[in-house]
Amino acid sequence: MMLNQALEYSTAYLLLGGNLGNREANLKKAIELLNDKIGEVIVASSLYETAAWGKTDQPAFLNQAVAVQTSLSALEVLDLALIIELELGRVRKDKWGERLIDIDLVLFGDQIIDIPDKLQVPHPHMQHRKFVMEPLAEIAPEVLHPVLGETILSICRNINDPLEVKRL
Repeated sequence: MMLNQALEYSTAYLLLGGNLGNREANLKKAIELLNDKIGEVIVASSLYETAAWGKTDQPAFLNQAVAVQTSLSALEVLDLALIIELELGRVRKDKWGERLIDIDLVLFGDQIIDIPDKLQVPHPHMQHRKFVMEPLAEIAPEVLHPVLGETILSICRNINDPLEVKRL
């Protein structure tokens, strides 16, 4: 006899970005693949354009935050996000170089995960980067950062990052 067990779901918050090709179409396709492979995309932010960060001699990035309801673990989400990047043509060369698509897992429910050289959640630098925090604050303003204990909106309002982030 089988018992009906309810699946346990978590909300994964991901930041999508890219600065090559048709940036908007690449983000849209990434969202379709997230829906197919990881779980239901329950909300997506507006599109945000920013100058390149880290390595600045390249085209501007288009970024978007999404929340995905998933029954997968954070590691499974990461592995599938990397597969989606490959499917969309991502080639990893320079750490902060040009890319068709980048998918970063920035929050996973209220979990704190530290697997050296593999996965850190919350993303260890998210609170310092406006291009992460502004789209995330749009879709999850009241979510608490599990390490800092502050809401995403509060962190976003107090961020000290000179990079201009333009909501489209």
